[in-house]
Amino acid sequence: MTRSNAEHMDQSFGKEYKLCSKKLIDALFKEGKSVKAFPFTLFFMAQENSANVPFQLVISAPKRINRHAHDRNRIKRVVREAIRKNKFILEDFLTKTNQQLALFLVYTSKEEFTTDQLDKKSKKLFTQLIEKLEHDQ
Repeated sequence: MTRSNAEHMDQSFGKEYKLCSKKLIDALFKEGKSVKAFPFTLFFMAQENSANVPFQLVISAPKRINRHAHDRNRIKRVVREAIRKNKFILEDFLTKTNQQLALFLVYTSKEEFTTDQLDKKSKKLFTQLIEKLEHDQ
C-alpha cells in the first residue's frame, strides 16, 4: 500500500515543542519582536535550542480576558490543535533558513472561534511571521 504525502508529514506536536525555559520566556518579552493577527499576538525571538525542533512555543489565554479556567483551557486546547495542523508552514521556512525560534502566543479575544476559523487565523499568523522574518534578514 502506498501512502499519500499528507500521511508522511509529521503532524505530531509533542513535549519537545513546549517552551519551558523561564529565562528564555523573560528574554522573549524584553528583546523579542511581535506579530499581531487577530485574535493572536505572537512574540518571537531567535534561539539556539538543543531540541531538534525548529520552534518552541508557549500558548497563553490571559485570565483578565477569559475569567474561567475551563474557558482558558479549552481555548488553549483548540489553539494548540490549530497550530499542530499548520506548523508545517513555519517549520518548512525555518528548516530552509536554518533558524530556530522561541514563540509566545497570546490569545487576545474575548470571543471563541471555531476550529476552522482558528485554522485560517493561525495560517495567517504564520505567514505574517515568515514575512517579518524574511524582511528582517
